[in-house]
Parts: sequence; C-alpha cells; structure tokens
Amino acid sequence: MDNILSFLGDISWWMWIIIFLAFVIIYDVFINKKHTILHNFPLVGHFRYMLESIGPELRQYIVAGNREEKPFNRIERGWVYASSKNENNYEGFGTDQDIYEVNYVFINNAVIPYRMPTDHINRKDPYFLACAKVMGEYHKRRRPYRPASVINVSAMSFGSLSARAIESLNKGCKKAYAFHNTGEGGLSPYHKKGADVIFQIGTGYFGIRNPDGTFSMDKLVKLVEDNPQIRAIEVKLSQGAKPGKGGVLPASKITKEISEIRHVPMGKDVLSPPSHSTFSNMQEMVDFIEDIAESTGLPVGVKAAIGKLDEWEELATIMAETDRGPDFLAIDGGEGGTGAAPPSFADHVALPWTYGFTDVYKIFQARDLTNRIVFIGSAKLGFPAKAAMAFAMGADCISVAREAMLSIGCIQAKSCHTNTCPTGVATQNRWLQAGINVKDKSERVNYYFTNFRKELLEITHACGYEHPCQFTMDDVEINLGDRFIAKTLAKTFMYNKTKVPFDSVATLAGCPNLGGSYRKGEETDVKEVETEDTSVSEQ
Repeated sequence: MDNILSFLGDISWWMWIIIFLAFVIIYDVFINKKHTILHNFPLVGHFRYMLESIGPELRQYIVAGNREEKPFNRIERGWVYASSKNENNYEGFGTDQDIYEVNYVFINNAVIPYRMPTDHINRKDPYFLACAKVMGEYHKRRRPYRPASVINVSAMSFGSLSARAIESLNKGCKKAYAFHNTGEGGLSPYHKKGADVIFQIGTGYFGIRNPDGTFSMDKLVKLVEDNPQIRAIEVKLSQGAKPGKGGVLPASKITKEISEIRHVPMGKDVLSPPSHSTFSNMQEMVDFIEDIAESTGLPVGVKAAIGKLDEWEELATIMAETDRGPDFLAIDGGEGGTGAAPPSFADHVALPWTYGFTDVYKIFQARDLTNRIVFIGSAKLGFPAKAAMAFAMGADCISVAREAMLSIGCIQAKSCHTNTCPTGVATQNRWLQAGINVKDKSERVNYYFTNFRKELLEITHACGYEHPCQFTMDDVEINLGDRFIAKTLAKTFMYNKTKVPFDSVATLAGCPNLGGSYRKGEETDVKEVETEDTSVSEQ
C-alpha cells in the first residue's frame, strides 16, 4: 500500500490531467452509446456542449445589441431596472430605434399640452392614476371596485413563483395601490400582505375545489368572506403562454404548503385540464359568472387569449339581450408569458394582443357594451408608450407579469420551467429564494409602478389630456411599411373606441369604490429622481 501511495504521490499535476482526459476519451469512444458528437470527437464534443449551455448568457451580455433580444431587449429591461430602483431612467443623444420599421408606434402630441390647475391632485401626488371605470357598476354588484392604479400585477401563481417573489409583489402592490392577481394556484399566505387581490379561478379550481376536483361555491364564498382584500373574481379561460392547453403539477413538486393552499392531495400528480368542468358553452359560462357574483357580491370577469371569434360573438349577444355577463374582460396576447409552454403553443397559438384585443373590442362595441365592461390588457404592455397605445385602442387598465418579475430582479434567464431560476423569482429552491430581500424588492415594485404611472401621465398631458382614458385611436399612428408609411390606429383597425365617461381625476380619487386603500391627499412614497445622472445599472 505504501508503494502505491508513493507512486501516486510522484505523479505530477499535469499527468493527472492527461490521465483524466484519457479516461474521458476511453469512456466516450468505447462506452458512450448515446451521443454521436462525443463518440466521434470526445474532447471537442464536451467543449461544444459547454459553449451551447452558456450560449444564451453569451448572447445576452456580449453578442446581442441593445435592441435585439427577445422577449425584452436590453433597453427595455434597463428601463424597468432603473425605474424600479428609482434611478435615472432617461436616455441621451436621441433614439437608437429604427423608427421606420413595420409596426413602429408614433404618439401624436398636442401643440398645447394639458396644463394642470394649481389645485390638481396630481400636483400633490404625481403618481395617482386610477382606472376611469368601476368594475361591477353596471350590473350593480354589492361590492363594485375601481382599481386605484391603471397598472397592476397579472396572474402568477404561488408555485410558479417563489414565496418571497409573491410576497415582494404583494407588498409592492400595497404601497403602489395596485391589485395583485393570484393566478390559478389559489390564495397563498404570501398574497395576504395588504394589497387588493383579484382571485383567479382556473380549470383546476385550486383552493376552492371538492375532493374530486370539481368547483365548490361554498369554499369560494368562505374564502371571500374570510379575506376582504379579494375585490374581484377572474375566471381564466386561457392564457397567452399556452391557450387551450392544460397542465400537470407533478407529485414531486407538491409540498405540504402547496397541498393545503390548492386543496390537492400529496403524493399524486394533479391535473389542470384544458377546459372547465363547470360549464361547456357561453350561456353556461354566463350563468356561472352570475352565480359567483350573486354569492360573493364581487365583480366577476374572464381572462382569455384570443383566437376564434364566434364564441365571443355569442357572448356579446347574450350580454346585450339579457343584461347579464362579465364585469371585466382581461385580454391576453399570444406573445406568451411566465407560464412554460411547448414552442408550438408559445410561437403560434392565439393572436398577438394588438390583433386579439381589437377583434374582441369591436365585437362588444357593435352591441353597445363597451362602457359596461372594464377592459384589461396584458401582453408586454408594461412600458408607458405601449400603455398609451393600449388606452387609445380601448383598454381601461393593464396588467403586467414579466415586467413585474424584472422589477424584483429577474434577469430573463428563461429558466422559469426548470426550477433553477438564478434570481430566486421562479423557483421553489429555498437556497435560490433566500437571495430575495422582500423589503427591498417590494420597494422596487412600488417604484416601478409609480414611475410608470408618472411617465404615462406625462405622455397623456403632452397629448392634451388629463387621463389616459381620453386617448383616441387618432392619437396614435402605426407604421405599416407600405407606401402610405404610417396610419392612425383608427384607419389601421377600422374602428374608433367608445368615449369613456370621465369627469376629472379628482372625481376618481373621491370615488367610494376606489381600491388600494388609497387615502386622498396622501402622497405615494416615491422620491423624485435626479435625471442629470445618466448612469443606469441593469440588474
């Protein structure tokens, strides 16, 4: 034994490297039966796979230009990062966008901008911007709801996002007077940190299901009674990431906490089917919505990505003839979202938001229904200029998911579906989650939302309006790439949005149904940014 140890001790470090590489070559050439590249090129093949594994990071930080990355480029991410840290989010020396590219958006400013009176509420609180419509007002729900913020957090479930991420978003929403959509995973303790909540009902009825997986009205009613922060109910028909596709929650991912929140058994895979078991057509869906509204007293809406339009025509007809139906419509874009999906779904199923929203809006407008519905847009609209376009098309407020994730530290690593998210946002790994400082990240959510609203208001005032609901389809032009160069949204999509009843921002602030615990006259906790400093870090 001593001779063997002495012999091994005499081997130099570089010989150990040669021995290791020799073993790798022998294994790949004579034992490996799966990888052709490793068999034919044992050492170079490993180097190739290593480069492939870090390819996204190399492109993101070294190769790709500022405007080249998808789904959010470096400039967009930088703006969210800077806004969420309340740093300078300006850029200098003019735009580097190709302003002649197809679908480029132009906002038509007024010759004389809107001038706020000296006693205007936005002079004291430049971040207040509530929704111009009230959810449930037309149908006389017992607890109507006016969102206190036009930008809110879209549906992202606990389980998909980590506990610390959900808690950061909820506390940030409380500070920014925004609502927080639970996603279909049920109401977790991390959704109960003070913000208004929209409770989403998915096809799995998580949190409000019977032992056999069917919907339980009794459990929903009790949930609403026990949690007054729930201000509305959203029935999810589909989502942009994978419309019309269900999912499976593997038994290995079901912790005791998730089991209790979702009301699902441990040790068994749980199916989230593609469609609802409670209804199978539009009339039954309307009955379901009205039953929920009557039982809970809350506004009830639906969320969907848009494809075929015949069922939307049917829904609009039912609503026009019966005065029954959803109080709000959350229109999701086929651009995808936080949910993992097969590329065939993420890339090709459902229309992009711009096309889907205009199709649906026109259907309800034709039946004079638009002013009884609050329209929520959701699909990469978390930037002031894009939001202005959405308001011009008929949206009343917007919900953001991935942009909200960016505000709490997401770096677009695209590993949401692997449970290895390096920032701890989209993972259940406790070690990775530990890096999230909830107090700091909740402040960043607050800053992102309030700076967003301030900049959207500045665009609104530049166009001569007091509130974004006053935007018209003629206020925004889109580059079509043909010889006409650009046309207004009205000429492009062949409609003009219905005028939204609006008196003043002061009226919105004094509304008894205003959510978010907004206290009139109290300024949102945001310090004005010094714009002279042009340095902006991106994380």
